[in-house]
Amino acid sequence: MTTRTSGSRPPATVLVGGAGAIPLGVDVARTALAQARARGFVTHQTNQPSTLELTPQVAELADFSWAVDFADPEESAAWARRQYAEGQRFDVVIGVREYAQVATAEIAAAVGAPGNPPEAVRTVRTKDRCRAALAAAGLPQPAFRVCADRAEAESFVAATSGPWVVKPRDAMGSEGVREVGGPGDLDAAIAALPAPAAGAPRPPFLVEEFVEGDEFSVEGVFLGGAPHVLAVTRKRLVNPPLFVEAGHVLPAPLPEDVRALLERETVRALRALGLRFGVFHVELWHTAGGVVLGEVHVRNGGDWIHTLLGYAIPGLELFGLVYDDALGRLDGPPPAPSRAAAVRFLVPPPGVVERVEGWEAIRRHPSVLRAELSVEPGARVLPVTDSHGRAGEIVVGAETPERAESLAEELAESVKFVMVEG
Repeated sequence: MTTRTSGSRPPATVLVGGAGAIPLGVDVARTALAQARARGFVTHQTNQPSTLELTPQVAELADFSWAVDFADPEESAAWARRQYAEGQRFDVVIGVREYAQVATAEIAAAVGAPGNPPEAVRTVRTKDRCRAALAAAGLPQPAFRVCADRAEAESFVAATSGPWVVKPRDAMGSEGVREVGGPGDLDAAIAALPAPAAGAPRPPFLVEEFVEGDEFSVEGVFLGGAPHVLAVTRKRLVNPPLFVEAGHVLPAPLPEDVRALLERETVRALRALGLRFGVFHVELWHTAGGVVLGEVHVRNGGDWIHTLLGYAIPGLELFGLVYDDALGRLDGPPPAPSRAAAVRFLVPPPGVVERVEGWEAIRRHPSVLRAELSVEPGARVLPVTDSHGRAGEIVVGAETPERAESLAEELAESVKFVMVEG
């Protein structure tokens, strides 16, 4: 099988898992498909039937849409093999959703397209497997344990240094992630984990030592099978015991030696895990003792990081790099960021929204790249426990990281949520 096109047919791509029915997911999927179409690709997407119906904006940019459940990698691979047997060739197989990454790797392997080894993707999709693999490669990791119940979690807490973090093994968006200061906090943290399916037992969960340090993520793309860093992002979090992200700035304002260290450790981790294709988003901490790797993702960063990248590196087409590289069309790596961008998420107090003041001024601000509210008058706002509970975002562009970050904060503080109890 070959991944290069002949002169007799246009290249083809499949976006595995399409988009979830949220604005961020739709925007990323549309960006990936639009950049493929601009390069002459025939575009396909797969998704669960119900979500296909909810995302017509994505279907507009896909020449073909297929009802295939990305949550079942075997079903996805079987569909791809049928397509191949009928003469369909996919030159690029890509996925922008976290839960579609195993299916993406399986489809690429099934049709002989470039991709990441499926077993490597399964490793990074399961937090404890990824931690074990990174530790085996000599990359610092916090102590952790997979726990079946509270008794095992309490045993781990008693034998290690706190504080600790309780989290699911394979969720995303900070869902079910809680800081634990001691055994007395375990019940609440375990109760906050994602609920099991009806009638099913609670799946094992992860307890690990809390890492004290500044948190960053590294964004990049694989070119010629090797990781190429595009930028480092600095994160801002909601106050513990939650770990919901409140904002980002890209590129992170860092001393050159620290930036180089973060990039170097990220590349080490990606190579140790056997990853080689697509885009990546790697979370990590810079601590007093050095770099500690967090989660590794073979997809773009969420939280509008793809928009921050596109502004900070003028002319950058993130997914276009993947297409061009796969077809041997890439002239060279993209430049480093020459501008900066930031996003700040809105987290109003709990209650019922009576009105929102100052929003129209935000939308008119010349430096705002994107602004969206996800609540309206009459909506009930609950305490934020994961990324889905945030009330909106403001994305800004500026000449420097410092200015982008301060402007995003200033604009976010200018929005007033007038709440009533109820």
